[in-house]
Amino acid sequence: MAKDAEKSTWKDFIWNSRTREFCGRTGSSWGLILLFYLVFYIFLAGMFCLTMYVMLQTLDDYKPTWQDRLGTPGMMIRPRGKAMEISYNTTNTETWDMYIKTLDNFLSPYNNSLQAEKNEECTPDQYFVQADSGDVKNNPKRSCQFNRTFLEKCSGLDDHTYGYQAGKPCIIIKLNRVIGMLPGKDGQAPFVTCGAKRYKVGKDEWKEDSDKIGEVEYYPENGTFNLMYYPYYGKKAQVNYSQPLVAIKFLNITLNEDINIECRIISNNIPPGSVRDKFAGKVSFKLRINTKG
Repeated sequence: MAKDAEKSTWKDFIWNSRTREFCGRTGSSWGLILLFYLVFYIFLAGMFCLTMYVMLQTLDDYKPTWQDRLGTPGMMIRPRGKAMEISYNTTNTETWDMYIKTLDNFLSPYNNSLQAEKNEECTPDQYFVQADSGDVKNNPKRSCQFNRTFLEKCSGLDDHTYGYQAGKPCIIIKLNRVIGMLPGKDGQAPFVTCGAKRYKVGKDEWKEDSDKIGEVEYYPENGTFNLMYYPYYGKKAQVNYSQPLVAIKFLNITLNEDINIECRIISNNIPPGSVRDKFAGKVSFKLRINTKG
């Protein structure tokens, strides 16, 4: 009898035919609850849409409204190798062929014919400023040519191996893009310099490979990032922008040894990078050229 009573009570809770209640509520009660939550969620959705609309009105399609810009832009190399280590054997084509392909792909947009087609010749050694006229945007903005031939012996045009086969490899350096950055003042362009990187060999002992790097050539001349490529206005405003590059060529680096190298950007308008950020204003890599089988 107790089980029948419990079963009857459970059934009455689900549907009570006498009071016409479902789960303890009448149809009108359920209708009011559903109406309340419908209005409530419509209100929340409306508030969300209004908030997003107001926020989007503060944004610029072409540049960040708020830009927490780093004082020192990062640097990167091509090819990068694995873990910033470039190692190969001059007698084994397979060990350096991947570096050649990387450089070919990276430099293909810099072919002179493509640059002449989409970019224009600019006046060197001065900023290429393209200001807007009040609320009237001067978009799309023009870009200056950076021709592959500027890299001379590291262009891959005369030597398709970029010196890797001869044990005189080329490394391409690029400075990360920062919208609105003016990297030099008083007409002095920033430039790249490379040298030995200090590394730890013991608990309190440091070492560097200054005597093993040998002679280094820079392209363009003096390893400069010409001022005419700045300021950068953003990917959407400056669609055809070609990032300037600097190539370094090692002419007589010590063979069959690991050489730790660090390249830095030198500018009278860019502060030195933080020691905590290994790519801020500098880039470090290891180079090893083997000649033994």
